[in-house]
Amino acid sequence: MENKRVAIVGAGVSGVAACKHLLERGCRPIVFEADTVLGGVWAHTPECTSLQTPRPLYQYSDFPWPDSVTEVFPDHRQVMDYLGAYARHFGVLDCIRFGHRVLGMEYVGVDEETVAAWEAWGGSGGAFGSGDGEWRLEVANSDGHVETHIVDFVVLCIGRFSGVPNIPTFPAGKGREAFDGQVIHSMDYSKMGSKKAKEMMQGKRVTVVGYLKSALDIAAECAEVNGEASPTKSDIVIFGTGYKGDQKINDMFKSEYFRSIAVGSTSTTVPLYRECIHPKIPQLAVIGYSESLANLYTTELRVKWLTHFMDGGFRLPSIGAMQKDVLEWEKFMKRYSRGYFRRSCIGILNIWYNDQLCKDMGCNPRRKKGFFAELSEVYGPGDYANLHPK
Repeated sequence: MENKRVAIVGAGVSGVAACKHLLERGCRPIVFEADTVLGGVWAHTPECTSLQTPRPLYQYSDFPWPDSVTEVFPDHRQVMDYLGAYARHFGVLDCIRFGHRVLGMEYVGVDEETVAAWEAWGGSGGAFGSGDGEWRLEVANSDGHVETHIVDFVVLCIGRFSGVPNIPTFPAGKGREAFDGQVIHSMDYSKMGSKKAKEMMQGKRVTVVGYLKSALDIAAECAEVNGEASPTKSDIVIFGTGYKGDQKINDMFKSEYFRSIAVGSTSTTVPLYRECIHPKIPQLAVIGYSESLANLYTTELRVKWLTHFMDGGFRLPSIGAMQKDVLEWEKFMKRYSRGYFRRSCIGILNIWYNDQLCKDMGCNPRRKKGFFAELSEVYGPGDYANLHPK
């Protein structure tokens, strides 16, 4: 892949892993990161944020945590240090362009009617298609200067829990305009930094809307600053109501056709084959959008699968076969995740999913040493450390 032009959008957990594995296969990608630091969602979090996954399950298979980190659930600073050490160790930092935001991208060289009619992904089933198509990215640097970059393949690692806040809508006259206090989203809170956030909350009556990770972290910090009071009136409202991840993906595309199919509809799962490849969008992969029990090592396995595919290790099934597989996956998600199927969490089917990636790469999915170990031992990053598809 030495002569292939590859762009990675995002330098979080997924982006740095994708870069590392492409470098190992002779490809030198360019990584566009809108922020001034790597780390993705870990770069800006509430002060009290720590891992929800035990440390041994949240690590890259070939890069253990340092001995100095002994906590079962390291805090966000320790996670950032770990990700930074990984990026430095494997030469990823030299590939990252910090302060560069991808404004949009367009597939050129093949018209949309031809793309829509293809029976094989990209016209050939291979990573780089027939050789006629390429992606044109518009990228703005920190000064606002816009450059155009032409690449053969794009890896989207922009995640779903950042960037576009999900703010509740209210009837006319009953929203922000009816409230005398301050209204912000958890994204704004996290970007303040600990000192400014605590100063804002000190002595104030704060209402946090939401019940998932960011909302609970912010509520805990409010309680630490002001005590355990339960006010009936509020000076500040903080929406810990998540993000519009689907919109974030859609906004990357200039093509109305790609925007209309990229994330499916509210009644379907996000239509990604192996949670990575959209059957109808060529020369592009999405890594890190789907959740798992331990996002980091599942992301790493996906990256191994993707880079092996990009290096000619295997070809994708036909578009029709991939679409059929996506629909089968959707049935499982709706059966086991019920109303949360749109979150694309593979938690319940985590090991089965990993097995499919291994089989695609021609690797034995049974990673344990012995029959009884397969039956009784929990799978983790170490089980995939020696997985090196050729």
